[in-house]
Amino acid sequence: MKQKMRKSVVLLLMPLLLIMTLGSVPAYADTTLGIHVAGAILIDADSGKILYEENAETPLGIASMTKMMTEYILFEAIEDKKVSWDQEYKVTDYTYAVSQDRRLSNVPLRRDGVYTIRELYEALAIYSANAATIAIAETIAGTETEFLKLMDAKAKELGLKDYKFVNSTGLNNSSLQGMHPQGTGENDENVMPAKSVAKLAYSLLKDYPEVLETTAINSKVFREGTTDAIKMDNWNFMLPGFVYEYEGVDGLKTGTTDFAGHCFTGTAKRDGKRIIAVVMKAVDAKGIGSYKARFDATRALFDYGFSQFSDVEFAPAGYTFKDQKTLNVNKGKEKTVSIKAKDPIHMMIKTSEKDLYKPELTIDESSLKDGALQAPIKKGTVVGHVNLVKSEGIDYGFIDEGNMGSDVVTSVAVEKAGWFSLMMGAIGDFFVSIWNSATGFVKGLFN
Repeated sequence: MKQKMRKSVVLLLMPLLLIMTLGSVPAYADTTLGIHVAGAILIDADSGKILYEENAETPLGIASMTKMMTEYILFEAIEDKKVSWDQEYKVTDYTYAVSQDRRLSNVPLRRDGVYTIRELYEALAIYSANAATIAIAETIAGTETEFLKLMDAKAKELGLKDYKFVNSTGLNNSSLQGMHPQGTGENDENVMPAKSVAKLAYSLLKDYPEVLETTAINSKVFREGTTDAIKMDNWNFMLPGFVYEYEGVDGLKTGTTDFAGHCFTGTAKRDGKRIIAVVMKAVDAKGIGSYKARFDATRALFDYGFSQFSDVEFAPAGYTFKDQKTLNVNKGKEKTVSIKAKDPIHMMIKTSEKDLYKPELTIDESSLKDGALQAPIKKGTVVGHVNLVKSEGIDYGFIDEGNMGSDVVTSVAVEKAGWFSLMMGAIGDFFVSIWNSATGFVKGLFN
């Protein structure tokens, strides 16, 4: 009887215990690293390997992280000699009006002022100065409206997805003194997924790494020595000497609006390893957004990247594949040609998971005709690629979806056979074909 009662009590308590247990589960599972963000991503800055992502494909407000696109287009214009660093800009009614709004991040511009592109760029990169950013857009494209076309074209070229640009700064259009770009809404803001933000940052660092020379500056005086002098403290408080200092941080761009919340694209380098982290709409455990929340989330991503991941080499340059050491060759002095990996096969991966990866060969079928390469063939001809494939668990892939892994190339050259050899080969193939047809016919008679 007592035993039956015990069973009954246990059965009655089980639902209550289950509810209590479920209620004690943290709001964020271990897989989210305990960060409180609307979206996040962490990548290897060298290869673009994605190390971690969380809601990374949902378009969200990007605020002043937009300015990375303005920087990219500026560097490209400098490189193409369309603009020079010492080129002078004359203040327009638009940039003057925006620059006087001290609720925004700005360096005040004089109505009759003349400023160099370098001055304006430093104000953009260090202080996130909004009027200075518009001034750069006007210098490059004539108007910010025209500059939007360049932003869209560059985003498409870089392979960004699900983006919308309505201005060059990342501000809400309502902050632009009624002079926001034509064709955009009065309360519009720029949006982009964390994955596209990371790809923009990755492209900027790949193509114009000199941007870090400026983003690493924690403080500078704008127009030092003049009555317009103003101290510009970098909004990236993870730089050396700031309250959230993190070893190795030297960029890249913060962003804050009511719509976007507290965002940050940060990059840091340690022991030769550089990573890029993006956090969007960061909040604390109570759901309150703040500068601290975005830097705490970034710190968690950086700690995870530097402590858990390493660049692992799986095979050296010249590695050959056990199941396919050669490819057939048509019309060559040799019937086959050996193939190998051009460079070492390596990748940034979670160190504890290195045994889960193995090299996988993929031959580029477009380089073959009737299943063979066509002579003549140069040594080092790319015939395919090799990827590292994970046998189990999640692999996030690369930020650049066109990343085809390490090249596979021919080990030697193969010359085209002479006309006599080609003729004799054709005759041989002809008789082989006849023989195969005849034997097939005879076999058919007895089946």
